[in-house]
Amino acid sequence: MSQPAGAPAVSREPVDGTCPWCGARDLRRYPVLSEGGWFQVVKCQTCLRSTSRDRWELLGPVQLTSTGLSFD
Repeated sequence: MSQPAGAPAVSREPVDGTCPWCGARDLRRYPVLSEGGWFQVVKCQTCLRSTSRDRWELLGPVQLTSTGLSFD
């Protein structure tokens, strides 16, 4: 199944380690949006359990053009 042109895509970065639940060595880090906001998670791609979940940027991948500007 291919994505339509211009569709957003999530980059799933490989992570070293082993899943503590199923023993698979296929861990990936990527952003997810849940009821609590944006998180960077590391998930096993075999059993889909999260091995870590850390808060991410308030707006996730969206960067405001005003970010980093100083209004002195």
